[in-house]
Amino acid sequence: MNVGYLYSLLAVIVLGLIAYAGVEAAGLQWLFGILIPYLGLTIFIAGFVYRVMDWAKSAVPFRIPTTCGQQKSLPWFTPNRIDNPATTLGVIVRMFFEILLFRSLFRNTRVEIRGERLSYKWVIWLWLFALMFHYSFLIVVIRHLRFFLEPVPWVITLLEKADGVLQVGLPILYISGVTLLLGATLLLLRRVLIPRINYISLAADYFPLLLIIGIAITGIMMRYFTKVDVLKVKELTMGLATFHPAIPEGGISGLFYVHLFFVSILLAYIPFSKLMHMGGVFLSPTRNLANNNRRIRHINPWNHPVKVHTYEEYEDEFREKMIEAGLPVEKE
Repeated sequence: MNVGYLYSLLAVIVLGLIAYAGVEAAGLQWLFGILIPYLGLTIFIAGFVYRVMDWAKSAVPFRIPTTCGQQKSLPWFTPNRIDNPATTLGVIVRMFFEILLFRSLFRNTRVEIRGERLSYKWVIWLWLFALMFHYSFLIVVIRHLRFFLEPVPWVITLLEKADGVLQVGLPILYISGVTLLLGATLLLLRRVLIPRINYISLAADYFPLLLIIGIAITGIMMRYFTKVDVLKVKELTMGLATFHPAIPEGGISGLFYVHLFFVSILLAYIPFSKLMHMGGVFLSPTRNLANNNRRIRHINPWNHPVKVHTYEEYEDEFREKMIEAGLPVEKE
């Protein structure tokens, strides 16, 4: 059995202990509160831009869109304008549903052999888990912008109120924090418990999920259990955002620095991992190209001139032998 998740889990635990010990025992608040966050953000921006620019420069000599449904061809065939777009507008609509609603994942199927028959079963759970995880992550990130902005925009305040509509005691229970942890945990369990998924999973597949789970757990602990001084947290984050970093007097809980360290590691890890699909999906030729091969002839720009032997030349060379063999010729 693939136990790659154990190595990733151990790595996340060790990283958390390093941050906690570094702050509580060694007093390295400046390292985990200022230097590492700046370093993580710098690596994220530089790596993200490099990867996107590298993909953008890659030549796409062929139309290779992944499509479903009827392609636009003869007038009496009704094309599928979204799944098999032949125009730029169709591609935009398709990308809209793909990026915001995970359209292709919604139609995920599982192939099973039942007796002597091959059956296909619609599997919606992965789509639900992925949708819950991604949108929860987005809402959490937007909510946390309040720590870096002053005054806090009304949009973020409104989002916070909507996210905390199911208030249970004090402090307010944010739905996105719970669903983020639940979504990441379900995606992790899918990789661990389903044999065929576990077989193809690497430690690099488990690490970001466990890191995100660590971020969610430390965030929930700080909000509902151990408590931290929010004013000091905002003082630190505003200093980072305005490039006047300073460690607040009196210090902040070591758990906060573990949380911040996990976030910094995740930021630095994104450009080198599969998480770069957040930028790559816009540049994927299997998604962003119109399938118009029947209307427009696309010529490979890399084709080099090739010396050919035409039929006329072939017949001129072998005409007499073809006549002797009784083969028809165009010229006698």
